[in-house]
Amino acid sequence: MTGRDLLELCSVSRDFGSFRAVDDVSFAVRTGSRHAVIGPNGAGKSTLFGLISGTLVATTGAVLVDGQDVTQLPVHRRVGLDVTTTFQHSSLFLRETVLENVLLAALRRGRSGLGGLRPVRARRAVIDRAHALLDQVGLPARHDVPAAALSHGERRQLEVAVALATEPRLLLLDEPAAGMSPAETARLTDLIAELPGEVTVLLIEHDLDMVFELADMVTVMHLGRHLTTGSPDEIRGSAAVQTAYLGTTEASS
Repeated sequence: MTGRDLLELCSVSRDFGSFRAVDDVSFAVRTGSRHAVIGPNGAGKSTLFGLISGTLVATTGAVLVDGQDVTQLPVHRRVGLDVTTTFQHSSLFLRETVLENVLLAALRRGRSGLGGLRPVRARRAVIDRAHALLDQVGLPARHDVPAAALSHGERRQLEVAVALATEPRLLLLDEPAAGMSPAETARLTDLIAELPGEVTVLLIEHDLDMVFELADMVTVMHLGRHLTTGSPDEIRGSAAVQTAYLGTTEASS
């Protein structure tokens, strides 16, 4: 991990009419970090994720990626800055094969092509990389099956492969373990932990066991505001977090 901040939130707020869902939130995500955002229901996590990913626009404040203001940019424009998002609800092409989903992501990224006058070796390199990504995420025998045939956990693994095909510097994960069995969650946790160091990960997640195993930094939201950011040990030991998030001041495991 380097000392440089890849993502910065500068006093971001989001209003829905008279209701302020996110209120003056500021924190930074270091390059190479595995950074998690947690908080109880109603804490503003999903709205905050929308402001970071580009599905929502901040009412006030700024979102910076590598120093560039992206506050007004939609999702597809942020992809051009190497920001890739996987959402809680699947966005896979279910009728296409597992391999085709990854290839389509590579094409959307715009760095590689499979048709036209592209040299055969270049096309072969794209296909080989897609196969390698599927092997990396734990789908070595599923390349040629339709995405619709995958289990829920396998679909989440495929979504990570699709995201990696866009060559992200910043990977945003919206509750990646939602609906997973403990075994599937464990495999996904290992997968994210083993991602290349040049990929910075920001995830919103309810599974605290996953968060504390995976994250090197944790941000806690409460009632739309930034409560604190610290290491997993600091968050575990914070009386403010235990009171606001867990509803107790007793030590938690």
